[in-house]
Amino acid sequence: MADTDLALPSRVLSREDFLYPPLSPNRTGRLKLDSLHTMYWEESGNPRGAPVVFLHGGPGGGSAPDHRRFYDPVFYRIIVYDQRGAGQSTPLGELADNTTPHLIADLERLRTHLSVERWLVFGGSWGSTLALAYAQAHPDRVQGLVLRGIFLCRPLEIQWFLYEMRFIFPEAWRAFAGFLPEAERCDLLGGYYRRLTDPDPGVHMPAAHAWSRYEG
Repeated sequence: MADTDLALPSRVLSREDFLYPPLSPNRTGRLKLDSLHTMYWEESGNPRGAPVVFLHGGPGGGSAPDHRRFYDPVFYRIIVYDQRGAGQSTPLGELADNTTPHLIADLERLRTHLSVERWLVFGGSWGSTLALAYAQAHPDRVQGLVLRGIFLCRPLEIQWFLYEMRFIFPEAWRAFAGFLPEAERCDLLGGYYRRLTDPDPGVHMPAAHAWSRYEG
């Protein structure tokens, strides 16, 4: 085979090559969940299409305009929302009454509010965890699951994230662990939790940046 027979790609594929074109929501809304929390939601694509709901990661990551672009807008009724305490839902960063059972109930509340009988549930990372938990609780409301970066929240996965990732990304792990005093590095989760939940921005913001750099 001649060298000329080995065609090389003219350019490197980018993330844009795998997304549909940008689009704006057809409608947006806010759904009161309880006396404290209000959910932001939006719809894009075909109002009469097959409903698909996007579950963002985090917890607390929030949705973004590109999350509408995973789906063919001609075929799908694209539903994107922000979980409690995240994105445009209010109050931002609120941890009270913010548990997995709350988030499962919120999905059902949104489905009912939008008059959806069954929907395709799409989630990545923490979104995959929530998608699986929702499907277990309400299997009759799930048309199917699309999961990526699956995280089951098991102790072995948490252990790998906190400690064993150092064998693959040693520099990133050293920076992550090194943010805490040496005496606290045997309990990275506890050390970060105390700082992330501290009301002082001078304490929680540097911890949030250190965690996000490691996770991202």
